[in-house]
Amino acid sequence: MPLARTNPKQNHLLGAIPETEWERFAPHLTPIVMTLGDVIYESGSDQPYVYFPTDSIVSLLYVMQDGSSAEIAIVGNEGLVGISLFMGGGTTPSRAVVQSAGHAFRMKAQFIRDEFFLAGPVQQLFLRYTQALLTQMGQTAVCNRHHSVDQQLCRWLLMSLDRLSSNELAMTQELIANMLGVRREGVTEAAGKLQRAGVIEYNRGRIRVLDRKRLESRACECYAVVRKEFMRLLPWDNGQPATIPKT
Repeated sequence: MPLARTNPKQNHLLGAIPETEWERFAPHLTPIVMTLGDVIYESGSDQPYVYFPTDSIVSLLYVMQDGSSAEIAIVGNEGLVGISLFMGGGTTPSRAVVQSAGHAFRMKAQFIRDEFFLAGPVQQLFLRYTQALLTQMGQTAVCNRHHSVDQQLCRWLLMSLDRLSSNELAMTQELIANMLGVRREGVTEAAGKLQRAGVIEYNRGRIRVLDRKRLESRACECYAVVRKEFMRLLPWDNGQPATIPKT
C-alpha cells in the first residue's frame, strides 16, 4: 500500500489537541503505512513508538502461554496504540496487530512521555481516552463470558465500522474467530445467519454491512455501553473532535 497523503487530524485525539500544543506536537508525527497482519508490538516487548491510526484499525490481543489469543480491544481513528508508554510501563502483556489496513502516524516514546508529564491538556485528553479504552476492555471480557457468538460478532462488526469510512471490512472468518477467541465454525454459523437475514454480505474475505440498524438490534448491550462511554469522555461535535480545553 503506498503512503498516501493523510491528515493527522483524521485521528480524533490528535484533532482535539489545542492549537498551542499542536504546534509543538505536529513536527514529531511521522506518517506510516499499516499493512493487514502487521504486528506493531509483541507482548512484553519494549514500545519505541505510540501510534495514532487515521484509517486503519489495530487489534489488541491477550496472548496465553500456549500461544492462543483473544482480542481485548480495538483501536482506530478514535484513539492511540501504546497507552503503557505514559501510564508507567513501557511494556504491555498484549500484542498489537493491524486488523484493517490503512495509515497511521507514529511518535517516539520519549516525546509522548514528556508531553504527558507536562500535566496540560494533552495529559487530560489521553487520560480520558485511557478510561474509555479500559471500559472497552472490561466490557469485552464480560461479553466474551456471557453473550453468544452471534451477539459478539455483531458487536465486533459495529465497533469496526465505527472506525472506518465505509461499510465494508476485509476480514476472513478465521481471523474473526481468532480475534473473538472462538471456533471458526461458530463464526461461520453466525455470519451465515446474518447473511441469510440480509444484514451482511460475505464474499471472499470481504464483509459488507447492508443494514446497520438491524445489525445494532442483534448486538448485545456491550456495544452501546462502550460507545456511550467514548461519547461521554471524548465528545465529538457533529462528527468532529471537540477540543479539550486547557485546565
